[in-house]
Amino acid sequence: MPAKLFFTGCVLVGFLCCWAVPVGADAGAPESDAWIALFNGEDLDDWIIKFRGEEVGVNYKDTFRVEDGILKVAYDQYETFEGNFGHIFYKTPFSHYWLRVEYRFVGEQVTGGPGWAFRNNGIMIHSQAPESMRLQQEFPVSVEVQLLGGDGAADRPTANMCSPGTHVVIDGELYRRHCYESSSDTYHGDQWVTVEVEVRGNEIIRHVIDGEVVLEYTDPQLSEVDGDARLLLEAGADPMLSEGYIALQAESHPTEFREVALLPLDEE
Repeated sequence: MPAKLFFTGCVLVGFLCCWAVPVGADAGAPESDAWIALFNGEDLDDWIIKFRGEEVGVNYKDTFRVEDGILKVAYDQYETFEGNFGHIFYKTPFSHYWLRVEYRFVGEQVTGGPGWAFRNNGIMIHSQAPESMRLQQEFPVSVEVQLLGGDGAADRPTANMCSPGTHVVIDGELYRRHCYESSSDTYHGDQWVTVEVEVRGNEIIRHVIDGEVVLEYTDPQLSEVDGDARLLLEAGADPMLSEGYIALQAESHPTEFREVALLPLDEE
C-alpha cells in the first residue's frame, strides 16, 4: 500500500514543532555490539512475574517457563482459564532504546480464554512497576505493542497499539480509544515474527515489522479516567510517560519467544 504519513507534534519551550514520518518507510534497528539480551535463553532470573489474583513473584501454574532455549507462555497445567492474566517484567526500567522481540503463537487457546485473546499477546512498554499493581489488576498501566496472529483467512495486522490506562497522540491528536491498528501484514500459522520498537522517551515510539515502520505515535501519557492510572497520579506519578518497565503477556493463547533484546539509545 502507499506510504501513509503520520504527522506528530511537540511543544518545546513555547514553540510548536512538527514533522512527518512515512509509515511504510524502511527504518529497522541498527546493527551494534551494544545489544543486551534481556532473555538469556536459560532462565527467568532477571524477570519479575505478576498474575491477577496472585502476589508478585508467583508463577501461576508454571505459565512462564524456559524450555530448549525458548521463553514459553504455556497452559498445559490449566483445566480452564478464569481471568488469570499474567505479565513477566524485565527487572530494569528503560527510557530510550530499540527493542527486538521474536515471537510465534503455537497450539490451541486454553479453554475459557476470551475470544479476543485468540492468538493474542503483547509487549508492554513504559509500564508501571509490577510491585505497584493491585492484587486483582488484570493489566499494568502501560502502552502495549499488541501481537496478533491470523486465523488463516481474515486480515489481522500485528504490532498494533493498545493503551491500558494510557493515551497517546496519533496524527497530531490525542487518541482515547483502546487500540489502533498498524499497517502490517497478517501472519497466519506458527512462523516466527520479528517486531522491533523504537522508543525515545516521551517523544516518539515506532513499531517496525521486517524493517518497515507500521505505526508511529508520540506523547504517551496516563489516562485521567482510568482507575489504575488515577492511583498512580495520586501517588505523584508524572502524567507524561517517559520511561517504564518492559513486560510480556500471558492472555490465554500459548506463545513462544526466542529473542528479547534491547539496544540502549542516548537521550538527545
